[in-house]
Amino acid sequence: MAACMHDGPPGMKPKKDQKILPLAIFLAVIAGVGFVCYQIYVGANKIRANAENSFASRNVVFTKDGVKVGVKHVENEKYVDATQSWVVKAWNAGNASNQQQHQKQQATKRK
Repeated sequence: MAACMHDGPPGMKPKKDQKILPLAIFLAVIAGVGFVCYQIYVGANKIRANAENSFASRNVVFTKDGVKVGVKHVENEKYVDATQSWVVKAWNAGNASNQQQHQKQQATKRK
């Protein structure tokens, strides 16, 4: 005698509803798990994008090779002005004091 693949008394065939219901429940569970996994994936990508934007504003870039830290672009003219302005000030101050000494020497020679 062959084993029956359905529940119920022997000789009765299972109804279509009894075959489809477990399949529908299984597909619903799989769809629910898939939806939750997709939402986790979307959330993780949003977090990654926000982190990249935050680090990019600080000139930090993540690459396959590792982390690269960039140097902010500074215009050459501004750099020269900032680094050499003290030299110009010192030069001008030195010239002013030299001119005053020269004028004093000229005044004493005229007397």
